[in-house]
This record gives sequence, structure tokens and C-alpha cells, in this order.
Amino acid sequence: MDTVMAAVLRETGAFGGLLYVLPPGDNALWLVMVAGIPREFAVPWRRVALTDPMPVADAVRERRLVWIAGQEEMARQYPRPALVLPYDFALSAAPITSSVEVRGGLVLLWPGAHPPQLSPGERDAIETGCHRLGGLLQQAADRGDPLPPPGRPRTLSPPTGRTVPPSEAAAVTAFIDRLPGGSCALDTNGRITFVTPAAAGLLGADPADLVGALPWDALPWMDVPQVEDRYRAALVSRRPQAFTVLRPPDTWLSFELYPDPSGISVRITGTDSSEGAPASLSVPAAGPSRAVLLYHLMHLAATLTEAVGVQDVVDQTADQLLPALGAQGMVLMTSEDGRLKILGYRGYRAEVMERFDAVPLSLDIPGTRVLTSGVPSFFASFADLHRAHPSTVHEDGMAAWAFLPLIASGRPIGSLLLAYRRPHAFPPGERAVLTSLAGLVGQALDRARLYDSKHALAHRLQSALLPHSLPRVPGLNVAARYLPAARGLGIGGDFYDLIRLDQHIAAAAIGDVQGHNVDAAALMGQVRTAVHAHATVGAPPDHVLAGTNRLLTDLDPGLFTSCLYAHLDLAHRRACLATAGHPPPLLRHADGRTELLRVPPGLLLGIAPDARYPTLESALPPGCVLVLYTDGLVEAPGVDLDDATAALAGLVEHADPTALDAMADTLIRHAPTPGDDIALLLISPDA
Repeated sequence: MDTVMAAVLRETGAFGGLLYVLPPGDNALWLVMVAGIPREFAVPWRRVALTDPMPVADAVRERRLVWIAGQEEMARQYPRPALVLPYDFALSAAPITSSVEVRGGLVLLWPGAHPPQLSPGERDAIETGCHRLGGLLQQAADRGDPLPPPGRPRTLSPPTGRTVPPSEAAAVTAFIDRLPGGSCALDTNGRITFVTPAAAGLLGADPADLVGALPWDALPWMDVPQVEDRYRAALVSRRPQAFTVLRPPDTWLSFELYPDPSGISVRITGTDSSEGAPASLSVPAAGPSRAVLLYHLMHLAATLTEAVGVQDVVDQTADQLLPALGAQGMVLMTSEDGRLKILGYRGYRAEVMERFDAVPLSLDIPGTRVLTSGVPSFFASFADLHRAHPSTVHEDGMAAWAFLPLIASGRPIGSLLLAYRRPHAFPPGERAVLTSLAGLVGQALDRARLYDSKHALAHRLQSALLPHSLPRVPGLNVAARYLPAARGLGIGGDFYDLIRLDQHIAAAAIGDVQGHNVDAAALMGQVRTAVHAHATVGAPPDHVLAGTNRLLTDLDPGLFTSCLYAHLDLAHRRACLATAGHPPPLLRHADGRTELLRVPPGLLLGIAPDARYPTLESALPPGCVLVLYTDGLVEAPGVDLDDATAALAGLVEHADPTALDAMADTLIRHAPTPGDDIALLLISPDA
């Protein structure tokens, strides 16, 4: 396997590669070999699901060659890997097959200077290499070798450099020592393999402490993102890099990195401390270093995964991006019915946004151009912007703009505007990072819009199934509340109902269908309808629950329901109650004493078709309040249910029984943060 992999790299001219295997019956690729780059670089992609937005996943799933010509194309098509390796390199990913079966995938890496297209010879070499690797993987499978093999991915040793004969060694050493400054060498893992005495002197360390160590480990003052970022850039792009670092207290050192397949040669020179760091080698003043920016963006990526709605995406993007990028304005836009729609903004006046909201997409302005084309635009000054869009009026007070497409499922769904109050250059590396960022925001926005649509649908369904208003029953005061769960779609199966049966008789019901989704809400509507139907024909409480239970067991929805039903005889001031596994009601007497009505328990609805539901008779004295509720009002993690119910009784006891709406608000306000729905029904006969 090593020989074939080395041959593929040699024949294609690639400097690095990753070999993945697809175990039989698995839905993920496993990394088994790394060549040309440190194994740590590939750790984020040790396992790649076939559904992941990654080049190798697309290549294997679609059985085609994927070619990424450079940094900006990677940022547009695959923002996730582009964020972790925001450097200029080219990449191919190809499926590895044997006969007709896919065995894995091969990823190859080239320097950023590679031509925009693969040559016919490179394509042939990739195809031949994949065929040979497929045969080897087939043989391994036939032998019963585990795929992937246990342990970490293997690392293919880099090619060795030219062997220096003894006669040249002294001359080489003398040549290096005569050069100004100092020199050292790093292997492909970043460890120092050689250091001259002059370099050790500039670094202020003993050569013995440096050889074999990572620079940022051996020298604490080099443990800054800028240093490792430039090393990674040199190794991945295979292009020279330069940076300066301050060696405390006041010594500026300049580093030049020259990579090749065997490692990196480093030149170190001191600079005049009175001049500070040379501008050509220091981090550009246009923005934060790429590594620092990367950390901010990774944090944004993590927070965007938790965004549950469009407004969440707007807020998270603005909160994270503006300080990280040094930008002062942000606008999130999409299209709706052929017009531009402003979803949210930060750093702009409302009147400016109102002028652009709902303008036709055919209008030649940057916000619509990027949305329709999917191509980013960067303007370092208003002069640049005016040249591209002559009709643009400078009215936002900004001096530089980046218009970025929001891509989801391969199509533009919106655009992101980042604005700066001062002219701002957008070097290629920063453009690629910003485009990657927009890809993440686009995916989050796509999820958020879907969530908002489901949320709106769920609430319309919930509103349709719950009573729009409770009937007026002479001699009876009522108050009801419903509070959706704080998590998920905000929809569930809790319900309540009040049914007027005749002039002096009413019925009340409250219940809770298992689950917090559309299925639970739909079943809740069926349960409420069944209870209502049985009640209106005059059935007693036990028959109402028994009939509803038979219906549910016949439907076999796979969900269970708790329910409490109360038959209220206002003429005789009596209540008859039956329960199907529901929390017991509270009865507050006129003197404030509150008791728990221990209704004999019955099985949850939908378990056994012949279940019976015993009843409890209770008086309804003048001035009393009957409190019916679902478990969301009392249940909380780590809280004993009896204690929670006693606390609820205490609130009821101290509330004003003549102001049921105020009592309901008090009980809801003191409920636990709702991880579950809450339904509440308060009933009080006239004194």
C-alpha cells in the first residue's frame, strides 16, 4: 500500500494525500493513511460520513472525480474544510473501486500554484492509482483484514533529501555559517531537526533544547497563533511565508520559511528595534491574523449550530463577526417574490434599510447582484464600488464592503453584507475566509428558515386544535392558560376544555398526549374531540374516559395520553371526577385551605382497551376554586413531585379566589422553565 501511495504522489506531482476506506455496510469513510502532511492536520476528518459536505464524501457517494482548483473555490463549495485549512492549495478527491464496489476514496493535494485544471496525465495517474489501491483493498477484504485497521492512521514517510557526501559536509556547514543571521530546519511535523549556533543565539536558547522540539513549545514567546499559522500555510500551500515575532523584551526577529516535500528551511534575522517590525513581514493591519480569525469563526460555527430561527442567525452572526473582523456593519438578505428582503442588520440606520427592503432583484445594486449570481464582491473603497455600480449613492457612511453569497444545497439563498467605516483591503486569504464564513451562515440560515416555517405551521395547528374561547356557563367562573415548551417546535399534546351540557351542568377536561411534535398535537385533537363527543351525550366520567380509551387503542397511535375529566353539577354543588394517569387536581376552599383530590388512578389512555376508570365525588362549596393542570406546571429535574405539588398548593392558597386570571398568571409565572408544555384550567362556582 505504501509503495502504491508513493507512486501516485510521484506520478501526479501531488505533495500530499489521504487514503480512506469504506468498510462493507458502513456509511462513513475512515482515514487509514496520511502522506505529505502531518497526521494532526487530518484529525478533523479521520471519519467522514458519506452525507458530510466534504470533497471525498461527494466523490465516493457520486462515484466521480472532484477537483478544487484553489482557496476561493474551496471556500465556496466546501466551507467546513476551508475554515480549518484556510490556505492556498488545490485538491482532488476520487473514488476507489474494485469491480463494481466502492472501497474507499483518495484525496490528493497540490500547491496553490497548480494550473486551474488537471492535466490528462494527472487524471490518468489518479485513475490508475485508484484502480491499484482498489485491488489492494479488495485483497485485504478477501483475507479478512479489518477495514479500517485498528489504531491511528499510518503516516507515509516523506522522501529523503539528497545525501551529502562527507567531502561536501564541511563545505556545506561553512557555507551556512557564513550567511547572515541564522538558519534552522523543520520536518513536516514542525519539529526542529537542525539549528545553527547563530540561530540559537538569536532565539536565546541552547541548541540541545531546540532540536527535536516544536518552536512554539520550546520558546514560549513563539506560542502565538501567527507563528503556527505561517508554518501551516507554508506546509499546505508549498509557498514561502514570512512573519516577525517579538522576542522579549525588545528584540524583533524576522523569519522566512521555504517549504519542500521533506520539510521547511527557515532563515532568521534580527531587525532594528528602533524601527519595530518590518511592515512587509508583519501581520497586515487590515485585520486580525488568519489563525486568530479562524478561532473566532470556529466559535461562530459552533454557535450557529444552536441557532433555532432566522433572528437567532442574525444575532449570532452579528455578535460574533463584527468584533472578530473589525467590521462596523452587517446586513443579512434574501429574496422573496422577486424582491430583496432584509432579514436583519446591525450598525445601520433603520431608514437606510427600509429604502432597500423589497426593491426588485432586477435593480443593479450589489446586494441583488450577489444574491442572483452567487459570486462574492469585494470593494476596498467607494471608488471601487462606484466603478462596478455607477448608480450607487454613497449614503451608508461606510468606506469598504464585502458582499458574500449565502449558499445552501449548492444554490444561493441570500447574501451577507459586511461593511467597514475605513477603507479595507481584502487580500486573497481573507476573501477565502469570508467566503467560508458566508457558507456557514448560509447553511445555518437555510436550517433556520425551515425551523421558522415548521414553527409557524405548528402554532397554527396548535391554535386550531385548542379552544378559541371557553363557553359561558351561568354560575361558573373560569380562567385558562396554555404555555408551549421552551425547546423544540413549541408544540405539544397538552389540552383543556370546558363543555356546557345544560343550564346547570358542565364538564371540564384536561390532558397531556405524550410527545412534543405534530403527531402529538394531531392526537390531542382526536382525544379532545372524543371526550367532547362522549360528554355531550350525557355519559358519566368513567364512561367518557373508557370510550375515549377504546378509540385510542383502536387507532393505535403509539402514543399514550393522560386525562382528567370532571362532571360539574352546579345545582347541587357537586363534582364527579375520573382520571387516566393524570396529576390530581387541587381544591381551594373559601377559607384558603387547599387540598389534593386523590382521584382513584386509572390507566393512561391507549394502553388497554378494557381499562376501567373509578370516580371520586367531591363537594363544590361556595367560593372554592378547582385547579386542573398538566405535569409541566410542577415537574422539574431534581425536584420531588410531592414537594412541587405542595408548593403549587401554597401559591393557590395565598392567591385571591375572586381574581382567577391573576391567580392563573401567578401560577404560570412560578412554574419551572418549561421543558414541557403547560395547560392550566381554574374553575370557581359563584358564591
